[in-house]
Amino acid sequence: MTEAITIHNLTKTYPPGTAALNGITFSLKSGEFFALLGPNGAGKTTTINILTGLAHKTAGKVLLFGKDVVREYQQARAFIGLVPQEFNMDLFETAYNVLYFNAGYFAVPKSERPARIEKRLRQLDLWQKKDAKVRELSGGMKRKLMIARALIHNPKILILDEPTAGVDVETRKLLWNYFRELNQQGITILLTTHYIEEAEELCKRIAIINKGKIVAMDHKEKLLGLLERERITLFLTKAIMSVPSSLQKYHARRQNHTLTLEFNPKKDSFSSILSAIQNAHLPIEKIETSRTTLEDVFLHLTTP
Repeated sequence: MTEAITIHNLTKTYPPGTAALNGITFSLKSGEFFALLGPNGAGKTTTINILTGLAHKTAGKVLLFGKDVVREYQQARAFIGLVPQEFNMDLFETAYNVLYFNAGYFAVPKSERPARIEKRLRQLDLWQKKDAKVRELSGGMKRKLMIARALIHNPKILILDEPTAGVDVETRKLLWNYFRELNQQGITILLTTHYIEEAEELCKRIAIINKGKIVAMDHKEKLLGLLERERITLFLTKAIMSVPSSLQKYHARRQNHTLTLEFNPKKDSFSSILSAIQNAHLPIEKIETSRTTLEDVFLHLTTP
């Protein structure tokens, strides 16, 4: 398959020698839905800024469908639609004109702009707001408008930098479905988000960046396998003073009226743990089980 994004040994250093990116390497296949996760200051936005020409790399290679982002800037930039973290639209302009002017930046013929604008606004349920000033739109509508703006020139790559920050749950789910549809149409999507469940829901392959380095990158299922553990939470009718000795080997954590046990299902059988719990004669009200989540893996890889 064609590589949509190729990043090799990418380095970015800010004076007086602070390394924001320290030789990261990864690539996205055409049509892939990929997540780049990391804590604040890890290098996610710096990577995006280099991809879109908003920052200059110190060293390394960055290609978009084979076009160098520096030497072939115009061709490379035309491949990308960017949805940034922050609202960066003219608050006193209408939603329609925001899209109209942005289409002009990418040389979309004037004759084609009305149809494209209507298509994107209708897809995002914003057509009825086409004549509203940006400042009159809700936070969720502004997010949708930035997505429509990013798509107005029909890019092959869509970069979503915290695309659902601050939106309500219903709008977030609607946007997730829209992103899936775009990806099914062949658009390559690079997502950064602090909502770990968003990446887990949408992306097949995930990279985790920390302190300017890629610390893990693989398919979602394999990343989840990095922490082969399951969790049993015991809800107690009264607090206990200490963890029974028979349960201490299960990384037991006691808090108020709960006791949490963690175990590796490949090493410890569920039946043996239940037997140990029963023999401890605890005042149990109910029991809940859960498996490793992507958030568990993320915290494991990025927490000092």
